[in-house]
Amino acid sequence: MKPVKIPRRVDEPPHLMMWSADELAPMLIGLVIGVVLGKAFICTVIGLVITNLYRKFRDNHPDGYLLHMLYWTGLPMTKSKTFKNPYIRRYFP
Repeated sequence: MKPVKIPRRVDEPPHLMMWSADELAPMLIGLVIGVVLGKAFICTVIGLVITNLYRKFRDNHPDGYLLHMLYWTGLPMTKSKTFKNPYIRRYFP
């Protein structure tokens, strides 16, 4: 019988080596932009620095903090009726 790997948390993102998917994205985006610009190494290093800054930010704040901060600044604009407009700060009865 083969052992089955069970994640520690249900909503844990997939990992590749030592990075989770959300930490790997800036490095891969930096690599792709670097290949297009002809500066792959420099852009990959910039992506690695952004990943390290993101990891420090994520470890020092609770889950979902970045999404709440983006909502408060008004970035995720949707047409959903259940998603309140983030620019309305006060509701009057």
